Amino acid sequence: MMAEAGDGTVGKALDVLDQVAACGRPVRFSDLLAESRYPKATLYRFLQTLTHQGMLSYDAESQHYALGVRLVRLAHAAWAQSSLAPLARPWLDRLSADTGETIHLAQLDQGQVLYVDKRNAARPVEMFAQAGKVGPAYCTGVGKAMLAHLEPQALEQALQRQSFHRFTPHTLASRALLLAELAAIRARGFAYDREEHEPGIICIAAPILTRTGRVIGALSVTSTTARTTLEGLAARAPQITETAASIAAEAESWRFPEQQQAGRG
Repeated sequence: MMAEAGDGTVGKALDVLDQVAACGRPVRFSDLLAESRYPKATLYRFLQTLTHQGMLSYDAESQHYALGVRLVRLAHAAWAQSSLAPLARPWLDRLSADTGETIHLAQLDQGQVLYVDKRNAARPVEMFAQAGKVGPAYCTGVGKAMLAHLEPQALEQALQRQSFHRFTPHTLASRALLLAELAAIRARGFAYDREEHEPGIICIAAPILTRTGRVIGALSVTSTTARTTLEGLAARAPQITETAASIAAEAESWRFPEQQQAGRG
């Protein structure tokens, strides 16, 4: 995510932090500079500040920057305070035991899917989605389930963040196709992933909604075309929608009451 005009110095520093994180490994200053939109002196100043604050670490011998341990503490606190994962745990465990398939719990983050928890199938399958990863919303079951229930303004903002890259022949690679699919999801009550992000991977997903219809997450049962079919997953629709409703009810009583949202500002 790139800092916007009103974000100031903090937003720009977070841009740099995101850039280091996106590298996926320790990285040299020269490599960051080659991809940075900031001048050399500005980038160096941000890196120094982030290092002094423990958000980055710097190895003087190898001259590499990496994410700092302070981020681990912050991530753990965010997971405990803002994520659905802690309160959803018993429902995920039950759904995993009942289905024997992979279970994903996700929330929206800047128009993209943030996977916050996962249960592996009885016979695990390698796939992209892992807890902590960010994935596209327009071509995943959980992403489409959440997009389908956003208010018009929030949906428009999320759509502007979609790349519509064609991952597979089944990817809905245009805004028009996605909007038609979102309308069908709203009518149906749940979403499918028809091998849209990864070949051979299919899922059924339900949104997690408050009583007033606000999106707070999504839940999916994921399998493979070698193991089952979309029709087979569809038989799980009542179970997954009931599980999503149970998580929503628990979330509202714990951390996400509507009156708290209305009272802010």
